[in-house]
Parts: sequence; structure tokens; C-alpha cells
Amino acid sequence: MVVVRRTVLAPFVLALTALLWVTLPLWLLLAAVVSPFVPGHWRALRLFWLGFVYATCSSVMLLVMFGWWVAAGFGARIRTPYWEGVHYDLVEGLLWAFYRAARRVLHLDVVTEGPAPDAHPGRPLVVCCRHAGPGDSFILMYALMHWYAREPRVVLKNTLAWDPTIDVVLNRLHARFITPNPAPGADLESQIRGLVDGLDSNDAFVIFPEGGNFTAQRRARAIERLQGLGLHGMAQRAADMEHVLAPRPGGLTAALDAAPLADVVWVAHTGLDHMLGVADMWRELPMDKRLVMRWWHVPSHEVPTDADERITWLYDWWDRIDDWIDDHRPEPLR
Repeated sequence: MVVVRRTVLAPFVLALTALLWVTLPLWLLLAAVVSPFVPGHWRALRLFWLGFVYATCSSVMLLVMFGWWVAAGFGARIRTPYWEGVHYDLVEGLLWAFYRAARRVLHLDVVTEGPAPDAHPGRPLVVCCRHAGPGDSFILMYALMHWYAREPRVVLKNTLAWDPTIDVVLNRLHARFITPNPAPGADLESQIRGLVDGLDSNDAFVIFPEGGNFTAQRRARAIERLQGLGLHGMAQRAADMEHVLAPRPGGLTAALDAAPLADVVWVAHTGLDHMLGVADMWRELPMDKRLVMRWWHVPSHEVPTDADERITWLYDWWDRIDDWIDDHRPEPLR
């Protein structure tokens, strides 16, 4: 599959982007003509432009990374600290470009609440965020790199590797793609321990304790799973939370065990919910709104060390995040 992604999908993205550039006036005209007939203010034109910018950023990254692969001895030195650093710089730069384009085109105002980026200098971080689609992951990574000057480490579903840009860049950085049926030693907890090992003062390990995007069906299945395990108290707490899935403690526990000196940052947001695919983006992508991200910082000495206490602590925080989401909704800018 790696060969297919690198030799077929990557060239396809480059060719598609080149075609879009050559035929750009035609696509802009078509999107402008269609826009008055679909809901939203110039929705078709704005979403086309956002997709065009993403394709351009992806293609630039692929070309740059290919050049670096050659310069690094055809990949022989590509995972050395120097090349790791320049790859993080590349990701941050392209995230910055895409973020600015998204804010301008969609007319979004992103507001952050909570500790300032300098609230925890020189401390490794374990960042726990609710999961509600690819939009929240993009905003979170941008915030960690651009505002907090952190180098994220993350585990992702292996399906995301079918994006050739994500595939190439994250295979050169501190990231792991998780398969549904991992081989022995490649389970989620083992992958997390390997990633968190050596977490230093400018790193942030990112984890989504829900394990997947929120949907009503997944929420119901998570509650049923807890009931089936005889964890009736946890199932009731999960049923009381309306906007998040029941968190899974295994990954967070593995991260905290591997990085006992790391502070924990909890992140909630509103406005990017339920955008799980292209159809969802078309139907629900927020435009002309104010989105809010809320950060909470917990110093390492306040993090429970007992396993049962950690589970209760995780559910307490997830209750708090659920309540916060209930109280905050995207605000229209007009």
C-alpha cells in the first residue's frame, strides 16, 4: 500500500493541482455561477477556493519533501534531528498559510480562552482534545505549533495515510498510524509509549481520548459497550454527556505512565462538530462565525497516579468539557 500511495497517489495529487491551476478561471466561473443556487453566501465559490488552496499546499509540500529526500542521501539521513526540524518548520509554514486562507475565505474568527502559550514554558505536554472531525485536528495542530511553539507527536487512524502528503510528512516525524487489528506490540498503548518516550520541553503529545469522531451512533455504542463490560457507573456517566463520547482511558494512562513529568492540557472547541467527510463539509462547514477554543492546564504534580483515580479524573474532565460545549456555540459575525 505504501508503494501505491507514493507512486500513484502522490503524482496524481501533483497532476490534479497542475490541472486546477491551468483551468482555474473556468472553475472560478463555474463556482460563481453555481453559488447563487445553493445555501450559504457564495458557498460553492468559497469552498472551491479552500480546496484549491489545500491542494496547492499539499503539492508544494510533496515537491519540497521529495527534494529534501534527495538532499538527505535519498532518504538515508531523513530522520536525523536536522531534517526532523526542517520538516516541522515546513508543516508549521503550510499550516499558517492554509489557516490564514481558511479564516479569510470562510470569514471565521477563532478565539482561544484559557492559559496563554507561555503559561507552561519548558514543560512537556500531554494534550487531550475532544474529537469532532478533521477540522478540529487542523486547528489544534496549528495552535500548538504557531501559538505554543510545540512540536506535536500524534497517533492517527491508518486511513489518513491515504492522503499522500500526510503519509509522507508524518512518517518522517513523531507520529504513528494505527490499524484496526494491530500486530503484537503495535497496539495503541505500545505505540503511545514509544511516541511519548523522550518527550522534551518543546514537545506535545496529542491524544483524542474518545478514539473517534463524535456521532450519535458511536455515542450509543460506547454506552452499550460499557454496560456490556459491567461498568454501569461509567455507562451512566457517559449517558449523561450529550456532546462527547465516553473517553477511553488506556491511551491517556499509557502516555502519563511514559511521561510522568508532563503537564496535561485539556482542549475543547465548538463550531467544527460533525464534519466527518466531504458531504458534511459542504453542508455544515461554519462560515461567518466566531469559533471558540478553550484550554485548561493541569501541572504534572496535580495529575493522579493511581489507575482508578485517573479514570475518575478523566471522566470528571470530560463532564466539564461536555458542559462547556453545551454553554458555547458558534456566534454569527453578522
